[in-house]
Amino acid sequence: MHVAFRDMNNKYGDIVYLNVCGQPMIVLGTHEAATDLLEKRSANYSGRLFSVMSILSGWEWLFSVTDYGTQWRKTRRLLHEYMHPNAVKQYRPIQEREVTKYLLRLLEHPEDFLHHGRHLFGAITIRAGYGIDVDTDKEIDYLEIAERAMAAFAVTFLPGKYLVELVPILRYLPSCIPGGHFKREAAEWSPIVRKMREVPWNAAMTALREGRGLPSMASGLLERTSGLDPEAAAEQVEFSKDAVAAAYTGGADTTLSTLQNIYVAMASFPEVQKRAQAELDAVVGPHRLPTFSDKEDLPYVTALIKESLRWRPVSPLALIHVSMEEDEYKGFCIPKRSAMVFNIWAYTQDPRLYPDPQAFKPERYLRDGKIDPDVQDPAGIAFGYGRRICPGRHFAEASLFAVVSKLLHTMSIEPPRDESGQPIDLAKTVKMTHGIISYPEPFECIIKPRSPEAETLIRNACSEVEAASA
Repeated sequence: MHVAFRDMNNKYGDIVYLNVCGQPMIVLGTHEAATDLLEKRSANYSGRLFSVMSILSGWEWLFSVTDYGTQWRKTRRLLHEYMHPNAVKQYRPIQEREVTKYLLRLLEHPEDFLHHGRHLFGAITIRAGYGIDVDTDKEIDYLEIAERAMAAFAVTFLPGKYLVELVPILRYLPSCIPGGHFKREAAEWSPIVRKMREVPWNAAMTALREGRGLPSMASGLLERTSGLDPEAAAEQVEFSKDAVAAAYTGGADTTLSTLQNIYVAMASFPEVQKRAQAELDAVVGPHRLPTFSDKEDLPYVTALIKESLRWRPVSPLALIHVSMEEDEYKGFCIPKRSAMVFNIWAYTQDPRLYPDPQAFKPERYLRDGKIDPDVQDPAGIAFGYGRRICPGRHFAEASLFAVVSKLLHTMSIEPPRDESGQPIDLAKTVKMTHGIISYPEPFECIIKPRSPEAETLIRNACSEVEAASA
């Protein structure tokens, strides 16, 4: 659909009006238009469309899909306190530790790199959010719960997937008749979504009561309830549940998709991988793993991560914003409650912003060996606009730096071979799935340590992590 919208804008202009079953829809064809409206006029463009499927499938608590109002503001405020640039620094030890364990898993079972990546980002987010170590607390499979819930999320909010979103009265159809499949699907998903919100929170609360809880978003939010009257405390707990669960919903899967795209890029553009590794070798050396303190001295690695956000954006069409009042823009009237479509994929592939957009070129963000502030940062597109910008973007970017820097410092990524022994061009053969979150289709690549010394470095670092956790 993102391609169709791009083509529509190319044909009819940067701003296209549609009427979809009585719902006015404005398709914004450029980053400039999206910035002018969703960013600079965010007070009027932070609403959401009413979603029948979000209610039927149990996602009504998720602030990213709720309309602008009290619930949204309170949840957003709680998330911001734990996810602003300075706050996310407290999670660095968690990110460093989990990435080190990830490297050992890659070393021992490289063919399972997708599974390892899902485990990595799930473990980071659940530990930061709930204080739960998924490697030691194995009574409940928190990662499976989250994975199943996110699979439901990816389908539930896919634009155009369900007719009931355009004709809400269809929600009253019995699920057993033809056309009632959406109710059957929602009924299947609802218990899974509820478990994702409730189970880890309850486990964290139990651990805190028993004196074995670890510092986390959940523990910090729980402290806020002390001194409140019972009704206010109960309300605070519900908003806190929403905030912590939203942190996982918005981060783990999107970050995993970006990492998978980095594997595709490194296997397809070996010169990029070699340049990043040369920078890491020069700055970090062979005797330790890179850390966050090295980031300022690793501009090419930083640019590589930026390019990965641009090259294949994981949310080609983000969740729709809604205009809360009538407005005017460049002579066009925008009706009240218009659905505002912004096409992240089209903006990141716009040659006016990024010449030769199909190529993977980290150097496009560099000037004189430093990040060029005059080049549009794709994070400013990929994470959304205005008041609806992803509150966990700084946390996600930090997780990506931790894993990409350590991965490229110690591992070599190569394409698989075809039957004749020739390398397969993954950039051409690996397609992206279609959904509100888009993933690379399953693929293989060759992952191995860069040297015996790199393997030893990984094993020693992981031993130190295990010793510190004992």
